Amino acid sequence: MENFAAIDFETANEQRTSVCSVGVVIVRDGEIVDNYYSLIRPEPEYYTYWNTRVHGLTLADTACAPVFPTVWQEIAPRIEGLTLVAHNKAFDESCLKAVFRTYGMDYPDYDFRCTLQASRRAIKGLPDYQLHTVAAWCGYRLEQHHHALADAEACAWIARQVISV
Repeated sequence: MENFAAIDFETANEQRTSVCSVGVVIVRDGEIVDNYYSLIRPEPEYYTYWNTRVHGLTLADTACAPVFPTVWQEIAPRIEGLTLVAHNKAFDESCLKAVFRTYGMDYPDYDFRCTLQASRRAIKGLPDYQLHTVAAWCGYRLEQHHHALADAEACAWIARQVISV
């Protein structure tokens, strides 16, 4: 895949609307040309033990962070016209749609692709198809797993190799 935006969300709790960080990596002509990361004040605004254990973020980290609509104003122009790619798009796409609904925003019906599904089709024999496993197979060492920007960059590396236009 040559032109796309890899995206990853982390959530504060079990609600898909509770995005608390986002990472976006822009790829044009097969090269990473831009990236964006932001903390987000989640809605609803509470953290569960398990979510914090996964990504390390707490209420204190996002207490002064911008709300989703403010963050999306910065992201939208960067991704305009691009296909969105996520590792396990079912999760990230559902988060995006849920938070758009929560804030009464019109969802632009983004074209979403999934590196998890594509890697299962394209790569045989991996012990699992978790992000860090597939990224390693693609030559990317994911050192900050569950940091939204690191995960988006790993996804971008994967997408360039396993998703065809």
